[in-house]
Amino acid sequence: MIMNNSQITIEALVNTNLDTAWTAYTSPEHIVNWNFASDDWQCPSAENDLRAGGKYKARMEAKDGSFGFDFEAVYDEVIPHSKLAYTMGDGRKCIITFTEIENAVKVVTVFEAESMNPPEFQKQGWQMILDNYKKYTEGL
Repeated sequence: MIMNNSQITIEALVNTNLDTAWTAYTSPEHIVNWNFASDDWQCPSAENDLRAGGKYKARMEAKDGSFGFDFEAVYDEVIPHSKLAYTMGDGRKCIITFTEIENAVKVVTVFEAESMNPPEFQKQGWQMILDNYKKYTEGL
């Protein structure tokens, strides 16, 4: 897949098995527990039609109700326990890979930066969400 915008890469080494890593990342009942960057945010709902052409939707909002938005994407490719590729609502692309490394799973996300916020700010926000995923998943 060719990405046109500047690309941002984040990653985490999750101390768990591949099945748990995949399930925690893709199942709505788990997504709502980790899909936010800080403790003053939440993900009250998530939907995931895990197939090429299927839709992913997660509601993200500040706990104080001051701001919220729906993150939506359509899957371009789904390879169970290995790769997710999707196109976000604004046309940007994202690829997530899951690779077993000894007793852990390396999760790498590469996404196209948007133009409204500095790339470093975007990287930090997405990395905080991935770190939250790592912490949640390792606690399962």
